[in-house]
Amino acid sequence: MSDRQQGYRVLARKYRPARLADLVGQDVLVRTLTNAFAADRLAHAWLLTGVRGVGKTTTARILARALNCAGEDGARDAPAAEPCGRCEHCAAIAADRHVDVLELDAASRTGVDDVREIIESARYAPARGRFKVYIVDEVHMLSTAAFNALLKTLEEPPAHVKFVFATTEARKIPVTVLSRCQRFDLRRVDAGTLAGYLAQIAEREGAEAEADALALVARAADGSVRDALSLLDRAIGDAGGGAVAEAAVRDMLGLADRERVFDLLESVLDGSLPRALDLFDSQYAAGADPAIVLEDMLALSHWLTRIKVAPELAADPGVPEAERVRARGMAEKLAVPELALCWQILLKGLAETHMAPAPAQAAEMVLVRLAHAAALPSPAELARRIEGGEGAPAAPAPAAAPMPASGGARAAGAAPKAAPKAAARSFAEAAQLFADRREAVLHDHLVNDVHLVRFEPGRIELRAEPGAPSDLAARIARCLESWTGEHWTVVLSDRRGEATLKAQDETRAATDAEAAARDPLVGRILEAFPGATIDRVRRGGADGAAGAEGA
Repeated sequence: MSDRQQGYRVLARKYRPARLADLVGQDVLVRTLTNAFAADRLAHAWLLTGVRGVGKTTTARILARALNCAGEDGARDAPAAEPCGRCEHCAAIAADRHVDVLELDAASRTGVDDVREIIESARYAPARGRFKVYIVDEVHMLSTAAFNALLKTLEEPPAHVKFVFATTEARKIPVTVLSRCQRFDLRRVDAGTLAGYLAQIAEREGAEAEADALALVARAADGSVRDALSLLDRAIGDAGGGAVAEAAVRDMLGLADRERVFDLLESVLDGSLPRALDLFDSQYAAGADPAIVLEDMLALSHWLTRIKVAPELAADPGVPEAERVRARGMAEKLAVPELALCWQILLKGLAETHMAPAPAQAAEMVLVRLAHAAALPSPAELARRIEGGEGAPAAPAPAAAPMPASGGARAAGAAPKAAPKAAARSFAEAAQLFADRREAVLHDHLVNDVHLVRFEPGRIELRAEPGAPSDLAARIARCLESWTGEHWTVVLSDRRGEATLKAQDETRAATDAEAAARDPLVGRILEAFPGATIDRVRRGGADGAAGAEGA
């Protein structure tokens, strides 16, 4: 059957690796597994973790073929790291029709009954192959009962059974399961390696592609080989048989021109607000996404910071010479505290832009805020002025921009004052920070939907109620890091933990009310006013005295 009769196959499927050696950017995994097959030291369960598109499921299927491959002549009598790809077992596994290789999507089959099917079938010998292989994708989605049901079989599996688990959320897997698996963390593929791989694919497809265009695709894929191939597929299609050009890829991805990103950040940090807003307008009119413009500025500020603290990084041959020269010049003019403040403002502004009903206006306000912050004197300079008797002068405002005839608002307000770093010495104090910083939604979740398992400065372990958002831990950690200036780790646990803060407050209020009711003075007041009740108890000062308020 011809390729035309078979239909077009997308690049992500057409070039899916069939051997361990074909995996891109996973040298440690390839070397370890290859040596394990050669020494016949094969684990009974593997856990493959990593972000989307780095090859977890692909590796699982390669392992299934390697375990069952019979060789091209059918005479192979032991597993081999390099499956032949042509025997009946390799062909059947590649076509997802091998009776001894079962794939389970834990995202849709999470219950204990699904796991019991695996346990029951594992008791029987393979029907055709050398091993029964159970591939469980997104294994972290299994219920607690399902994990518990699997434990015994996972600890002492029959000799003919192998498990391969894949997940993007290893921290959600019980430790009892993790300890019974040989774990491999598949790495994000670095942009340079990914760009080189894309160049090979483009050549095999007979497509001409500019190196800078492939570099953009690799950067946008964020370490995911599958995402990179999907983007390349689209770029080749958009080119219509011509060369894949950098400008076309920028338009496809909604990216701002790299030189313009330099111009924009430099203008903002110099306080040239009118020019900065004009540059942003031109990028937005050209199709650049406002949030991606801020992401590019964020990435550039990070790179400049790295160059500032490690100047040798500016010699990276993977970066165009013009960008390296300009980055060195900008890094020399800026101090690390300025770059750190720039990062913080852009990071906060990026989140605001994603949530704003008018992203372009939100992005402009971020630029205004950043320009005013850049005009503030540094703490060291301010201290010198105060010591010299000059006082603390008002920061000069950036040059005002004219109000546009249309588009977003551009009113430049007073320069914001940097909020002092907060401290959180207990879980209650940490929760109160969210109320003080007006993060009402997160504060509500902390008070009502989580149970504290363990707290220490820099680390919080929580059990979340089913109604809590899945990204709650990450959002809490980001906010605390921003407010306290310290690194925080927030993890979710299956342990019971304490009562919620709301339940603790209710218990405390009930206890205080009972204690107040036993007070002789309060008792006489209640007797003097029939029908009166204690509505709440308000604690006094340092002596801990409490006062009852009635209704």
